[in-house]
Amino acid sequence: METTLKTTQLNSWHRANGANMANFGGFDMPLWYETGVKLEHLAVVESAGIFDTSHMACVMVTGKDALNLLQLCHTRDLDSLKNGRCVYGAILNEKGHVIDDAIVYRFDETSYMVCVNAGMGTTVASHFQNHKSSLIAGHERPVEVTVTDLSEKVSKMDIQGKNSAKILKKVLHNPDTLFEKMPYFSFKGDLSADSKARLKNGTPLLLSRSGYTGEFGFEMFISPDAIVQLWQDILEAGKEYNLIACGLGARDSLRAGSVLPLSHQDVGNWKFVNTPWSFALPYDSDKSGFTKTFIGSEALLSSENSKNENGTRYTFAFVGQDLRKIGAGSDSQVIDGNGKAIGTVLTCATDMAIGWHNNKIYSIASPDLPEGFKAKGISCGFVLVDRKLDIGTKLVLQEKNRKINVTIVDDVRPHRTARGKISNFI
Repeated sequence: METTLKTTQLNSWHRANGANMANFGGFDMPLWYETGVKLEHLAVVESAGIFDTSHMACVMVTGKDALNLLQLCHTRDLDSLKNGRCVYGAILNEKGHVIDDAIVYRFDETSYMVCVNAGMGTTVASHFQNHKSSLIAGHERPVEVTVTDLSEKVSKMDIQGKNSAKILKKVLHNPDTLFEKMPYFSFKGDLSADSKARLKNGTPLLLSRSGYTGEFGFEMFISPDAIVQLWQDILEAGKEYNLIACGLGARDSLRAGSVLPLSHQDVGNWKFVNTPWSFALPYDSDKSGFTKTFIGSEALLSSENSKNENGTRYTFAFVGQDLRKIGAGSDSQVIDGNGKAIGTVLTCATDMAIGWHNNKIYSIASPDLPEGFKAKGISCGFVLVDRKLDIGTKLVLQEKNRKINVTIVDDVRPHRTARGKISNFI
């Protein structure tokens, strides 16, 4: 029996504009447009691109014990998170396996929003509800926290690339005020009638300085009935900057080149340790423990402290020699220098904005580009292996009869702009 795919408010626009559509997380989503993945990828690194991300879900957590619940259910220590700031982490089960990764937005001490992946709103909301009883609020009062699943009640789009702020200035009501003191992973506004962030037509929105490409940009949350107009207005405002719509194909290659994981693919049904994303765990100063207890923390610490490493798995980023890639998944193998299979490939994509020159990777955005440099593209991604590997280790990735040579690295695309000062881009 065929499953009916969900659609975002922009679905008709995608189809009218030549998008190649496919099922992603139960949603009918654009993989790429007539421009193609390569040009969409390059547009973000060179100027700007927009993405329909309304397939993602939001969960509101409110009340006196909102922070206590999130401290229990999210890997990051949120005690020091300030109003108007957001933070990336993961939601684990008792085994230390990833239910989903998530960004937590703090409005105030009793109001938080959690942004999760496509189709995960109900699952995460249920997880939160199931663990409310685990809270100890004190004998003087009952636990006070409300969990609200906003799945398909909030629309979202991203604009990514160095010209994002210049383009948004044309559609925001008060851009100079909004962009003032807006560091990476901060946000302004909400969806209420008195939101401090608004479009020129008065529509409220939440504007977050974040994204999934490694490049400077913003994520925007808005009412579903306003997203189509916002999308069209931003496309019009971005014409002088060659702004284009981008699909999930470019989103995937951009995030791989930025060493960012895809939930349920690069993190999932195994312990969330020994990864490139250790910053998502609340390690104490000597890395021997955590600054808080959370669901899954005991399982993670028992894995880290185990002297017997049998069964322990490690995730590493890699780069290839050129743009050739292989299929990822259970049919793939990671082969070490002795010809032994030691794991599988989680992600293998091609970052088309980079290339090799004298054994060094350059990006088309690198300030020190060698004369005549042309980015031919380099494959990159993540492997899951059964042993610890040193940076620089050479491996072979194989899928059936196809093989590529790769190197373990700690970073891929250089000179990414996501963390740059906003004053550099306006």
